[in-house]
Amino acid sequence: MRVRPVVIVGYDPAWPAAYEVERGRIAAALGEAMAGVVAIEHVGSTSVPGLAAKPVIDIMVGVRRLAGGLRCITPMVELGYECVGEHGVPGRIYFRRGAPRTHHVHLVEHSGEFWRRHLAFRDALLASPALVERYAALKRDLASRHRDDSDGYTDAKTPFIEAALAQAGG
Repeated sequence: MRVRPVVIVGYDPAWPAAYEVERGRIAAALGEAMAGVVAIEHVGSTSVPGLAAKPVIDIMVGVRRLAGGLRCITPMVELGYECVGEHGVPGRIYFRRGAPRTHHVHLVEHSGEFWRRHLAFRDALLASPALVERYAALKRDLASRHRDDSDGYTDAKTPFIEAALAQAGG
């Protein structure tokens, strides 16, 4: 397995436009499967102005029922995404694209915990420049300590995320 180093870069103001372009491509590719889609959201660090991030656009597709989301797999693969199933997160269909990685798509139930928590954390960051600063500093520190361990990097962010969600009431 090839190790992808954890690299954090400064915020790029082009990220929202990149999301919008990809959102349009996904909606067009899903065609009839869009009938089961409730919403598509830009999540993750690239969705927060001023936040340092891995330069990967995270997109969350909320569907009425995950079973109905299975209809989205073939169109997403035809769009150039690799489908890697749940990839360790029950209740999610995960897609990734790019070498180096440029996009992640998380297909989840719109009413589910994954959906709610990701939006709550994004919204907490959007509401607090101080939280953004603390999170960026943490991410840079963790990236230096977990450069070749993306799972370790992700796991080490969890206490911060949990605390921010608890403070935000999520």
